[in-house]
Formats: sequence, structure tokens, C-alpha cells
Amino acid sequence: MNIILLGPPGAGKGTQASRLVESRDMIQLSTGDMLRAAKTSGTEMGKIVADVMDRGELVTDEIVIGLIREQLEGDKKGGFIFDGFPRTLAQADALAELLAEVGEKLDAVIEMQVDDEVLVHRIVNRAKEAVAAGGTARADDNEDSLRIRLMEYYKKTSPLIGYYHAKGDLSSIDGLASMDEVEASIVKVLG
Repeated sequence: MNIILLGPPGAGKGTQASRLVESRDMIQLSTGDMLRAAKTSGTEMGKIVADVMDRGELVTDEIVIGLIREQLEGDKKGGFIFDGFPRTLAQADALAELLAEVGEKLDAVIEMQVDDEVLVHRIVNRAKEAVAAGGTARADDNEDSLRIRLMEYYKKTSPLIGYYHAKGDLSSIDGLASMDEVEASIVKVLG
């Protein structure tokens, strides 16, 4: 089973992806994690990624698709969870082409719906809790950074909601429910 988790920053996509990895033996494809791993891998693709990142440039869609291709051609386990990809309509088209090319399909796109103001409150509290526990907050766990990230999400990524709805792949769930309730909603969608 191959799925996409959609939602704004802080909606809990990573948390739910981790739960699916545990419960269904799925493979989480987080583009950030894949880029960091590729950079240090020593592979041909890894050398390209390292060169681009070392120059401070953004990695192209073609490179990201290449990394995803490598993953799709490996052990499939219980399927793939696309976390943080696609982010744009062009990336969604590229992913559809790649899946068709390697004989895979997309089984579900799950939109985790959240209210922006509740999300901002959640992220600011997460930062406070991390500091109170003696840790450090993520650099982007503050209201100003989150609002900038939300604006980027609405400009570039939210059009994917209509895209996948039109294809009949989209299911929407309440992303502000408890972690267990969100997980139960995802499981219900996946069947």
C-alpha cells in the first residue's frame, strides 16, 4: 500500500507516519531524511546531492524523484508513506509518472485537516514543553516561522488537495483529534 500524508507543517504527519511504520511495516519516505542520508552515502546520487547542498542550492525535483526511485526499487515491505512529498503539482505529476513506471500505484492520499490558530498554539506549546523538559525547541517552532511555513504550504502544497480530490484519491480526517484518534481515522481510511 502506498500513501501520501498531506497537511500543513505541524499537523502530525511525521508522528502518524512513524506509527504506520510500526503497525504496518511501511517505509516512511521523508524527503529531508532521504536527502541527508544520500549526502553521506557515497553513492553517485549521494555525490550529486552533497554537491548541490554544499553549494547552498535547493535540490531539484529530478534529484528527489531519483532518490524516491531508488527507494521504490528496493525492499517494499508494507508499502510506502510519502511524507513531505509531493509539495507541488509538478511533483505530484512526476510522482504519478514514476509510480506507473515502476509498476506501483497510489492507494490513498490522507489530508490531515487542522485549524491554523490551533496549530500555532500547538507548535508554540511544543517549543515551551521542550525547553521546560530541559531540551531545546526546534529553530522553526515559533509563531513567526510557522506562519511563514503555513503561507508556503497554502501557496504551493494546498493545491494538491483539489488535485487528489479530482482523481478520487483524497480522504480528509480531523488532524486535531488525539494522536490515537487520528491514527484510528487513518486506519479506517486504509481499511
